[in-house]
Amino acid sequence: MTERFEMFTVLIARINRLIYRLKAEEMAEYGLRSSHVSCLYYLYREETLTAAQLCDICGEDKANISRALQDLQSRGYLVRSGQGYRNAISLTPSGREVGQSIAQKIARFIERASAGLEEEERAAMYRSLTLVENNLKALCGKSAAQKGDA
Repeated sequence: MTERFEMFTVLIARINRLIYRLKAEEMAEYGLRSSHVSCLYYLYREETLTAAQLCDICGEDKANISRALQDLQSRGYLVRSGQGYRNAISLTPSGREVGQSIAQKIARFIERASAGLEEEERAAMYRSLTLVENNLKALCGKSAAQKGDA
């Protein structure tokens, strides 16, 4: 059991660090940070989103998304219909260019990162990761409820 825990947690941590490093390396070309990748990618893909929707899609907290959006707006990559958390955000033409470039890079990285996996294996991996995520969410909910009972 301990070996499974160590393998799972170490692999997830290593994968996360590698993804972060790839994002940072690729964003250096634009003078941006890795935190900007998801915002630009999802705004490019969806065309218009709110900050709340970006938080949900990216799995990031509100403060991180707010900082990234503010920075992207100051660089001229996006426009907002207002300043609220639920107002529409879309990319400017220069933001769309960067978003398109990021989307192309992501497609190449995904292809290379999953090289050697058959489609069924890939589907099983994503199903398994989703199940683990849902189980961990349930455990976090139980943990919070138990603390409230104390």
